[in-house]
Amino acid sequence: MRYVAVGDSFTEGIGDDVGDGAVRGWADLVAAGLAAATGEPIQYANLAVRGRLLGPIVDDQIPAALALAPVPTLMTFNGGGNDMMRPGIDLDALLARTETAIRQVLDAGVRLVLLSGADPSAGLPFGRVIHRRGMALTEGVEKLAARYDLTLVNAFADAEIRRPVYWSPDRLHLGPVGHRRVASLVLAALGHPVAAHAVEPAPTARRRVSDEARYYREHVLPWVNRHLRGRSSGDGRTGKHPNWVPVEPVPSGAAPLG
Repeated sequence: MRYVAVGDSFTEGIGDDVGDGAVRGWADLVAAGLAAATGEPIQYANLAVRGRLLGPIVDDQIPAALALAPVPTLMTFNGGGNDMMRPGIDLDALLARTETAIRQVLDAGVRLVLLSGADPSAGLPFGRVIHRRGMALTEGVEKLAARYDLTLVNAFADAEIRRPVYWSPDRLHLGPVGHRRVASLVLAALGHPVAAHAVEPAPTARRRVSDEARYYREHVLPWVNRHLRGRSSGDGRTGKHPNWVPVEPVPSGAAPLG
């Protein structure tokens, strides 16, 4: 099996830090889970880059993924989350670009799995707008998945993952347990039964005024300033695994999603 992941920060693994600036994320965990499930090494590439809009994902990452040698046998695709954060998005244009990507991948004979990103809107400023846009985009992607008979992992509709415990402090990216849950959903959709990772219910801590002020200072304002300057968190970055890397099966009894 040769598995390649394309997308933005959701697929790169932002929020699942493993030290020295490196991130893991659900796609890495899926690669490990596939190796564990098959009992054989797999080849894995991850071309996702934080901050990427859907256009560059379709125009740059997908051709690069299909140009890998040997060609992939499996691809996961997610995009549009960063577009939803911009004013004046064109939903029809996003879905048209998504359909272009689907046709490119299927024409290459690669199995394609679509993902809708988890819904961050509960913790974000203008969350209702983001939720409404995300719902519309997800519904459109659902129709494309049905039209082309594709597997869709609908993390956006997953009510469990909306709980704050699954998110990183910036409230925009999943934290480690959130990435673990998405990985379990993807593996189950691929036919490798894995109990969907869940965190025991606990009282939700009240957000104090000082907490909100710190959140806006540390996360919201830097994001606004960066975008006012036309900058992206992914500027100058490339995918963390642009070429095939081997992923070995974990030892017997070990947990692939640990």
